[in-house]
Amino acid sequence: NENPYGCTPRVKEALFSCRYYHLYPDSEQRELRRALQEYVGVPASRLLVGAGSDELIDLVLRLFVDPGDRIINCVPTFGMYSFSAEVCGGKVVEVPRDENFEVDVSEVTAAIRDKDAKLVFLASPNNPSGNTTPERDVLRLLDTGVVVVLDEAYCEFSGETMVSLAKSYENLIILRTFSKWAGLAGLRVGYGVFPSQIMPHLMRIKTPYTVSIAAQIAAIESLRDMAYMQRTIQTIIAERQRLFTRLCGIKGLKPYPSKSNFLLCYVAGHRAPEFHGELLRRGISVRYFDTPRLRDCLRISVGKPEHTDALIAALEGIC
Repeated sequence: NENPYGCTPRVKEALFSCRYYHLYPDSEQRELRRALQEYVGVPASRLLVGAGSDELIDLVLRLFVDPGDRIINCVPTFGMYSFSAEVCGGKVVEVPRDENFEVDVSEVTAAIRDKDAKLVFLASPNNPSGNTTPERDVLRLLDTGVVVVLDEAYCEFSGETMVSLAKSYENLIILRTFSKWAGLAGLRVGYGVFPSQIMPHLMRIKTPYTVSIAAQIAAIESLRDMAYMQRTIQTIIAERQRLFTRLCGIKGLKPYPSKSNFLLCYVAGHRAPEFHGELLRRGISVRYFDTPRLRDCLRISVGKPEHTDALIAALEGIC
């Protein structure tokens, strides 16, 4: 799910001209957090930067979860929530999404109560389905009092965020990343909006120097060139719609509406593994998930127009 257009040229220029690679990076990422304060609209004191949102997921679990504690995971979703929870000794309670991959809020609230869960993980837009969770559903979960970890890794492609709720709810954590919209997946930099009272505890357990000088420079320059990045984002959104329309025109394929930079596509006749293999043989890589809910689906990243054209031609040849 990378950005096919890459980072802004300002990132490359800044990385080339930096003269401080021999020094350790700022372990508190102060300049980047000040820039994020302007971008997100949240005080820098509530922002924590990590080596991708994966590090922040791990930190949250280490802070809140003791061995045997339960977390709620709304499946199918991003695999790192359950992976990191199990590494920390947590027990993962899976609450299935419905046939349209919407969160069953009643089932989640029941699981929170019955399982005495410590955390709920929720991705919006969700990976791999691409749909967002309505604010009313997030509010219902927040009102239970459980800590809700809302992963907004793809929010730049949806235009939807619930960061304003962080001002009112001390049990809301929001995670984001520069990997997708900013084209910095290879540099590993993400950030989170956290309740004020847990920031000192997170800083105490966070390993210093995990966010390199290069990653901090690249993230800062991305935020300084939002006009360029917004053009790239809008280009990807437009191509997402074109890809959706083209997939709808192929018999046996049913793409799900997406607000991310990828599409989940149902393949009729249990042929998803076959399609996956045939596309690989043609030099096209899409994601196949060998899990019960997704065995008949492929996840397709939105690329450049020529990537869409090559994919459609290959799919038409397979069909």
